Amino acid sequence: MVDAAVLEKLESGFKKLEASDSKSLLKKYLTRELFDKLKNLKTPTFGSTLLDVIQSGLENHDSGVGIYAPDAEAYTVFSELFDPIIEDYHKGFKKTDKHPAKDWGDVDSLANLDPTGEFIISTRVRCGRSLEGYPFNPCLTEGQYKEMEDKVSATLSGFTGELKGTYYPLTGMSKETQQKLIDDHFLFKEGDRFLQAANACRFWPTGRGIFHNENKTFLVWCNEEDHLRIISMQMGGDLGQVYRRLVSAVNDIEKRVPFSHHDRLGFLTFCPTNLGTTVRASVHIKVPKLAANKAKLEEVAAKFNLQVRGTRGEHTEAEGGVYDISNKRRMGLTEYEAVKEMNDGITEIIKIEKEM
Repeated sequence: MVDAAVLEKLESGFKKLEASDSKSLLKKYLTRELFDKLKNLKTPTFGSTLLDVIQSGLENHDSGVGIYAPDAEAYTVFSELFDPIIEDYHKGFKKTDKHPAKDWGDVDSLANLDPTGEFIISTRVRCGRSLEGYPFNPCLTEGQYKEMEDKVSATLSGFTGELKGTYYPLTGMSKETQQKLIDDHFLFKEGDRFLQAANACRFWPTGRGIFHNENKTFLVWCNEEDHLRIISMQMGGDLGQVYRRLVSAVNDIEKRVPFSHHDRLGFLTFCPTNLGTTVRASVHIKVPKLAANKAKLEEVAAKFNLQVRGTRGEHTEAEGGVYDISNKRRMGLTEYEAVKEMNDGITEIIKIEKEM
């Protein structure tokens, strides 16, 4: 049984959400009927409740989505809430659909999107991974955080060649190292209120850390939002090079650490927006003419399923006509297809910018 205090919190939170003008997907799909149906359920292994799933959205009415999965089983136990939200966010990935098997495609077929260096400032491709056999943030014990960090740092220290680098644990990090990582825009900060409300920041900074290679073109975040965020990036528009580096790193890590995977949903992550391929390929691109004609930019982006954000990510402005543009779809298509959508969309955006 779910205990009375949890039910009470759920009830009062739900009433506030109902009365609010929240535009979140949680509010859109959590009807009173569904709420009553799910409020007494728990996941079998970790005992996660509906409160663990929706507490971030109950506290932050300005959430876009408003739900997280406290453990892998939550996607099944609370599927009546997750499925419509996943379908809405991932543009029609229905509960009868099955995410395709992993396929990085022909890694040599992607090239430099901006050989003259006129438009693209930087390119990055990242993916999220969860370690098999561990729950997500809200259910992790302090011991598990440490255990995961040991596994991850041991794995990463085995890298050679271009990927060879250093792992910096957040615990006991010196002020100098911290400042250096912040200056490089590598360090993630504690205190994202959406994650805090989802109970994802417990035992901070235990078990968290950052790895980067010597050239600073390859980066792994350990236990920030997902167990692993694996990132490949560099200045300029050479998407092919960035993609190949990511693929070889992910394949290498996977040989040593098994990842959490679901037959229908693909790779499992804490936030349902990242499921499936978990791949986000993005560029920082300077398009002053299109910036002056935002409607045109949005129209092209929509055609290729791209997301346009401000220079510093979600909910920020474009500084000096610079946008962060990425693929939006991560489910129902392969890794290669997700990156290819960004590739084709950016090619088109550059073409239009030149013609204007």
